[in-house]
Amino acid sequence: MATIADVADYTGLSRATVSRVINDYPHVSKDKRRLVHEAMKELGYFPNTSARNLRNRRTDLVAVLIPRLTNPFFTLILDGIEKVAEENGFQLIICQTKSSKKKELEFLNLLQTKQVDGVIFTSIENDWEQIQPYTDHGPIILCNEYHHDATVPMVRLNQVQGSYLGTKHLIERGHQRLAYCMGSTSGLSNDRRKGFFQAVNEAGLEVKAEWIFHDTYTMEDGVKTFNKILSLTERPTAIFTGGDEVAAAMVKEAKRNGLDVPGDIAILGFDDQPIASMIEPELTTIYQPGAEIGSRAMTIFIDCLKGKRERVRQSVMELPLSLVIRKST
Repeated sequence: MATIADVADYTGLSRATVSRVINDYPHVSKDKRRLVHEAMKELGYFPNTSARNLRNRRTDLVAVLIPRLTNPFFTLILDGIEKVAEENGFQLIICQTKSSKKKELEFLNLLQTKQVDGVIFTSIENDWEQIQPYTDHGPIILCNEYHHDATVPMVRLNQVQGSYLGTKHLIERGHQRLAYCMGSTSGLSNDRRKGFFQAVNEAGLEVKAEWIFHDTYTMEDGVKTFNKILSLTERPTAIFTGGDEVAAAMVKEAKRNGLDVPGDIAILGFDDQPIASMIEPELTTIYQPGAEIGSRAMTIFIDCLKGKRERVRQSVMELPLSLVIRKST
């Protein structure tokens, strides 16, 4: 018995394109439609109507992928998603990926097997070509995190601008030796890096390779990274971190080692989590409207289910962020 894979091989098209033709998705060329239908007839392939009916069944469940439930910023996003979901009769399935590519794909199987109506990503670990095929099974929304190759709705912030604002602030405070802490190689992390180097290059400053730190997410990462900085022969005088948790841990570690913040070293966070105003000295940081990011993403998700999917399929909603100046810089 012929399968959709056989049709794809016969036509030279991807399985995703063949699936779109079978399910009568728009934006597929007439030539590709003709090619697929001729191949189906030649191979004797008949779509599985029971599987199609399963795909069309509503569950009123939404899977929300979150890297770490212990990160307060993602809790804010989740609050925004949950508020709109509850108002519209949806329930959430919270999926903690722990930044694992494998776990991320495992959770996407919930969509493929129609256990949920769709998926909202608050972070993304896999390359887009691995996620793309799952868009045939229901709405996928990228929320906070994004990927430049993605063809689904995205709700995001201007991370280039945020990182630029923070870096420029440090430079205006007189710092010329800047350390930079980043996360993964996602669209968000890469854009933050662009903003950092945009400000650095405008000021004509040099950033040594040993002042750039990768995969910094947690307080533990902050402690480890700060101790690496302490061991450097030429230390930076300011640190731009990728999150308030990392920054708070660095402030504590600096004080433990007898350093004054910001007198000896300035530290800047990102997100404006509650911890930013609780630690001493209070953190200068970049404010991101987490709850609004979540509520906008859930609203777009509902639009997709209401038949407005094509209108919002590739929409990008960009929300503002801002610099919050406190005492750590």
